[in-house]
Amino acid sequence: MIDFDSIWRTQDEIRTVVNAVLGECIWNLAYDERRSAIVLELTVSPEEDAISDLCCQFPIPADYDGVGSRGTKFVFYL
Repeated sequence: MIDFDSIWRTQDEIRTVVNAVLGECIWNLAYDERRSAIVLELTVSPEEDAISDLCCQFPIPADYDGVGSRGTKFVFYL
């Protein structure tokens, strides 16, 4: 059974970090049931150092997932 309450809290924490570090630049932040992960896509493509700094701030480990249709993508496996 999926604990959506926990997923929503984690999404809120991720949104807070992104807004604090990069400003409001979230294109998509959604749970992907097939991957059992939260997927984040930004509207910007930060430099490599900024990506590394951002990943260190997230409440759970983040994997860089490349460039999506709008910008940089990250995956948070639960």
